[in-house]
Amino acid sequence: MDITPLHTHPWSRRLRRALDAPEHWDVLDAAARPLAGAVEALPLGPYRDALRGVWLGHPLHPAMVQLPIGFWTSAAVLDYLPGGHRSADTLVAAGLLTAGPTALTGWVDWARLDPPRRRTGLVHALGNTTGVLLYGGSLLARCRGHRARGRLLGLAGATAVSVAAALGGHLAYRQTAGPDEAAAAPRLAPAD
Repeated sequence: MDITPLHTHPWSRRLRRALDAPEHWDVLDAAARPLAGAVEALPLGPYRDALRGVWLGHPLHPAMVQLPIGFWTSAAVLDYLPGGHRSADTLVAAGLLTAGPTALTGWVDWARLDPPRRRTGLVHALGNTTGVLLYGGSLLARCRGHRARGRLLGLAGATAVSVAAALGGHLAYRQTAGPDEAAAAPRLAPAD
């Protein structure tokens, strides 16, 4: 029996290297810089801080992602239960409706990241965009009566969103894009 600790296991190291890779892809800066400027230039006024989760005390985006992912996961389950097709279709549509506001909260956070984390975030966003497009195709196929194609596109969308979610978690926790380090300081050391 292999008793190698999981964090030192070869597949674990390979996975971490794969998740770390986008932060080194400086070719993404050519697109990321002007896109970040465009997001920062959006006339959001006081809503920018609301979208960033200032009122909540932490980023809003991680909480928002629960909506589309939850809807789409539930749709996948209902797709394979007798009589669940209509509900699954509704949940795919609900996931698509919540994906836009969820993405907006992510873009507002992303625009203020430093270049390495911005690169990772851009790949995360591309993965989620792929997932949204696949779910859009799934809904279209479902509406046209092509249930098998709709389920297949939904599973492909779930795969894309899951990979993007892993990268988003990596960005938030390993690359610390989400935590407010200043807010945590009083917990680590006395105020004086």
